[in-house]
Amino acid sequence: MISVGTRATILSMISPVPSPSAEIRPVSFTDAPLLARLNDFVHSVHALHRPDVFRSQPAHDDLTPIFEAHLAREDVRAFVAHLSGRPVGYALARIVDRPGDALMRASTFIVLEHLAVAPEATRTGVGSALVDAVRTAGRAAGCSRLVTDVWDFNEEALAFYRAAGFAPMRQWLEQSL
Repeated sequence: MISVGTRATILSMISPVPSPSAEIRPVSFTDAPLLARLNDFVHSVHALHRPDVFRSQPAHDDLTPIFEAHLAREDVRAFVAHLSGRPVGYALARIVDRPGDALMRASTFIVLEHLAVAPEATRTGVGSALVDAVRTAGRAAGCSRLVTDVWDFNEEALAFYRAAGFAPMRQWLEQSL
């Protein structure tokens, strides 16, 4: 016989628990320290898998000026996500207006450069809501597409982006010298 408490635990494991919807708001310049803290979630994954490229645990005080520089740019769009009033993620994107030339057509597009979601907020719709905010900002700026890049080791991010409708566009390859 299964007790009521055990049954509830089992049901919660197999039945999705409704999560509160994410509140997304545009980022202001004064949010740079917040983005520096939220960046830990994604940076730690990168530093773990590619210590040859990423420094481990950069100080928030060192990151804040970097985010201030991003947020001061007119071509940057950034958003922060809150669940139950607590910040749990952010997205930072850049509008690119590329003129055409003899080889390439003119194009305006938005590049999602940063997407970070707290581990406890993954699979709650936060990432999707942030990507939707970037899509909306891109459309408002006259962009024809949204692009991003993902490190090959980050299979969870690759699966997320595929589920969000992204398709491979090109491959970057490297070789140690």
